[in-house]
Amino acid sequence: MSDRFEPKEERSICRDRPIVAGSKITYEEEADQVRAICDVLLHGIRSEDYRGYDPYDALNSAVFASLGGKRFRFAMIAWQQLHRRSPVNFRPLCGIRKERNPKGIALMVLGLIERFQQTTSGRDLDEAVRLGDWLLSRRADRQEWPYSSWGYHFHWAARAFDVPLGKPNAITTCYVVRALLALWRATGEHRFIDSAVDAGKFLQTLYTVQQDTAFYRYVPGEGAMVHNANLWSAAIVASTASLEGDVAACEQALLAARHSARAQAADGAWRYGERSHHAFVDGFHTGYNLEALSALQGALNTREFDQVVDRGIGFYRQAFFEATGDVKYYANRMYPLDMHSVAQALITLLRVGGTDEDHELARRVIHRSIERLYLRNKGRFVYQRGRYFSNTVDYMRWTQAWAFYALSLYSADVARRGRDAQ
Repeated sequence: MSDRFEPKEERSICRDRPIVAGSKITYEEEADQVRAICDVLLHGIRSEDYRGYDPYDALNSAVFASLGGKRFRFAMIAWQQLHRRSPVNFRPLCGIRKERNPKGIALMVLGLIERFQQTTSGRDLDEAVRLGDWLLSRRADRQEWPYSSWGYHFHWAARAFDVPLGKPNAITTCYVVRALLALWRATGEHRFIDSAVDAGKFLQTLYTVQQDTAFYRYVPGEGAMVHNANLWSAAIVASTASLEGDVAACEQALLAARHSARAQAADGAWRYGERSHHAFVDGFHTGYNLEALSALQGALNTREFDQVVDRGIGFYRQAFFEATGDVKYYANRMYPLDMHSVAQALITLLRVGGTDEDHELARRVIHRSIERLYLRNKGRFVYQRGRYFSNTVDYMRWTQAWAFYALSLYSADVARRGRDAQ
């Protein structure tokens, strides 16, 4: 498939006439220019058959396994962090292969559906369906996990979690369900909605009550409370349970969401989680929380969390954006610039904000990210840019899939605004 696809030439956004905030171009021209970058991104991803490296895939190393490193938890975390932070990609030397990541594939499906809705291209929809069927074929072992669920393609070691290869988690499952629901709405194919509803039941099994709090676990059997995992699980349970008329599950989702809503600080910020080392406040997880709460409210037709969302989006606009359009990683410092943060910023501004000011800020963000993070000679985005150097390792799930989805959403949104303005 990839050898038959040739990307469109990148238009002026990358060559002779880069657009900047305030430039005089039409909505249609801007949508076309951003879509041209998406074409180039998609070509590169297709050429690798949607496989790639991941910041957290170091424990797939055959070398590390042969040295007995997996016997020691500290060694696993250190090995994983070494590869995540290194600007030099040692994975080929360490026996780590490029592979497909279910969350990355889900993001690609969401981006392809956005493109299809903009262009009505049957090719984009057909490709999204093929990737959706791949996701269905990669569900976690049904003998161990009775409902549809998904995890990462690597063993993931962190201070809060130790998640073996093949064990599902809430966030990956939530994003796959989002892709399946989008496919169902676009095609009407029942296999997608059936699996999405089934996965909602898996998320319900993660619901736990501890003392006076109720929330969804990130990982089965783990006790750490992480707000983005809790809120996205609540949103997906609300979405799938409402399709079945399951009132009890909808109430469960509300109870869990209320826990994270109460945890919001007075200024609108959220810590990442509730353990001592989860005290940081970063941009893309804040965006996750806001998008999830908005999705939950839409699924349940409630305005209960309006004030929480309003405080959160106000803090988000104030804390994570420079006047130039640069997106800050943390609330208290600018660097590293990270394309994942940029992508979620675009999604949050368009899906949660939606004001004219949000659209203009999104425009500055996308132009600045293309200026500072896009590698024109390689047709992809860098992982992170620091104050003094950049990490240009090519990560499919963390960087390119997020960029493709967010830029596809932005292009479709600009095209819709152009039609509305006519």
